[in-house]
Amino acid sequence: MFYAVFRLGFLFSKIMTVDRREIDWLGGVPVRPELGAAYPLVIYGGHRLCAGSLTRVKRMKTPHMHSQVEMNFVLKGAMTYSFDQRRITVNANRFCLFWGMVPHQVVDCEEETEFVCLYLPLSMFLDLPNINQLREAVFRGSMIEPNEADDGERAQFLRWRADLVSGEDEAADITRQEISARVRRLARDNWRDLRESASVEMPGFGDTVARVEHVERMLRFIGEHALEDIGVPDVAAHVGLHPNYATSLYRRALGMTINQAIIQHRLDTAQSLLACSDIAVTLVAFEAGFGCVSRFYQAFHRRFGIRPGAYRERIRRTS
Repeated sequence: MFYAVFRLGFLFSKIMTVDRREIDWLGGVPVRPELGAAYPLVIYGGHRLCAGSLTRVKRMKTPHMHSQVEMNFVLKGAMTYSFDQRRITVNANRFCLFWGMVPHQVVDCEEETEFVCLYLPLSMFLDLPNINQLREAVFRGSMIEPNEADDGERAQFLRWRADLVSGEDEAADITRQEISARVRRLARDNWRDLRESASVEMPGFGDTVARVEHVERMLRFIGEHALEDIGVPDVAAHVGLHPNYATSLYRRALGMTINQAIIQHRLDTAQSLLACSDIAVTLVAFEAGFGCVSRFYQAFHRRFGIRPGAYRERIRRTS
């Protein structure tokens, strides 16, 4: 079981309508703008690996949620989250990692606090080997912090942010590999759940949080089988749910459909194959799980704004 989403009825009864810019000063785009500025689900960077647009920390008027795994390194000052019924403070020269679908809100910060905020795609986090214990803790709603501070973390996080905001594909690919290695090292070393030492701020509030074990199981199934010939019925059957209900549950929790999640995972795989192999583009389509080359071309261009062959040529020109 893991914490995932507020009941929307609770959110809309508790949250005043506010300017969306006050909530998402890091560049989040609302999933359902037609429902008003208070709707909590947002998307960063089209679900791709990306960095927050600002480094200065601001208080948030409402909680929000997003599907990516978030990594925050505090450059100076200190910031306090409302997270899973608790007030959790992250201090300077420390970083934390958590799943963005746990409703979270910056409720306090020291003056001129700055941080680096990174957003990891679920496919990236799910694909990492040998991190099962850490991954399960994150999906259960933990906020993870390494036990020991590392003097080199500050420069590393600043470089990652610079590379991601530069828009350079090669720099982003290197950053992806380095962040993946850091998360694997975090899983291997000693870490702690910051919730364990935090005070509960709203006793009894847990009844308003949905525990959706099914979503975690669907996430894992998609991560493990997206390159195979699967669809919504297969994912739903894996968790013993009707396809319509599974689709509704998944979209409510993650802001995307099951089909969109499968295609996103396949496109992430195709992007890696194009950049790191000499496999023909048509074979890349099939290796990534697409049964139709034309659909692969359409999906790839729709997401990345460039055709697969042109993407590969651009990567090689810059390498």
